[in-house]
Amino acid sequence: MSDSLPGAADLYVFDRLEIARRATADAGLDALLISPGADLRYLTGYQAHPMERLTCLVVPAADEPFLVVPALEKAAAQASPVSGLGIEITGYAETDNAYELIARRLPVNTRLFAVDNHMWAEKLLSLEAALPGAQATLAGDLLSSLRMRKSAAEVAALRRAGAAIDEVHGRIGEWLRPGRTEREVARDIAAAIIDAGHATVDFVIVGSGPNGASPHHEVSDRVIESGDPVVVDIGGTLPEGYCSDSTRTYAVGEPPAAFRELYEVLLRAQTAQTEAIRPGITAEELDAVGRDLITEAGYGEHFIHRTGHGIGLETHEEPYIVAGSGRPLEPGMAFSVEPGIYLPGSFGARIEDIAVCTPDGGERLNLTGRDLVVLPG
Repeated sequence: MSDSLPGAADLYVFDRLEIARRATADAGLDALLISPGADLRYLTGYQAHPMERLTCLVVPAADEPFLVVPALEKAAAQASPVSGLGIEITGYAETDNAYELIARRLPVNTRLFAVDNHMWAEKLLSLEAALPGAQATLAGDLLSSLRMRKSAAEVAALRRAGAAIDEVHGRIGEWLRPGRTEREVARDIAAAIIDAGHATVDFVIVGSGPNGASPHHEVSDRVIESGDPVVVDIGGTLPEGYCSDSTRTYAVGEPPAAFRELYEVLLRAQTAQTEAIRPGITAEELDAVGRDLITEAGYGEHFIHRTGHGIGLETHEEPYIVAGSGRPLEPGMAFSVEPGIYLPGSFGARIEDIAVCTPDGGERLNLTGRDLVVLPG
């Protein structure tokens, strides 16, 4: 990734590191240690390769941050947005001990450090061995509190991701028809996701007929038949790092009347939820807006997952729109709104939009129609 990508200069800024350093100090931590993954990319813009060699961003609570990388990866780090942050990039040789290098750079009185939630166990254990007087803890809560409120530049990136995946949904009729297998349709969709501007395809779900009743169905060799409802849930990652995720349910030919009834209930529920987004509504209250409508219509036991998940540099991140979460929504929080109804052995349906909470309500970032699309059967 280079800072020549659209919006990169606005997305990856030094302010994030300074905010993280202050949060580290406020939490009573001596240092924050971040390995390759979405947290490292959020703080620096560097999409490092996870490997057996250690790559680690070190954010001391009372000193300047620095990035430790294998010598053979230093050029890649310098070519990333890290080069515009003004922080030191330290390369180490194959015979160096990177963990001891970090330990020597940290204050001698380091007692508590936090690591990202996805750090490999072998790396955490090696850090603990190099810092025998210190205790490790997880940085997930600290980092998610920073990442879940998107900046204007991040919302713009998610808006671009939404438009890209909408483009693919707009073409589903080119590939979805009777006589083709789910796998064949998914292969065409995956190619279109890349053609629409994504750097990677993260998932393609094509659940036809009874397979649509499994929310995370893996594509199969089932042949699509006339009259089948088909759940299509797709997403990818743009070159700048932000993700798309959108679900629409189609019918190939006229579906059963019972499916149309189910779909109308689902559409009312999802529409009500997107219209209810506003600052101050809690995650569980937003979940209940759609869940109560679905339950009143007699389908409550068939809505078997949360309403949504946050999205940004990862497809699933905070905040989660789920019963039991009293987290109030705030401007800048971006998340999916995706109620579903699933009748085992028969069919299922899901409608999913990415939305962002704004100062005066909410904005849908997926703009394809939500009415049931009936394709030629």
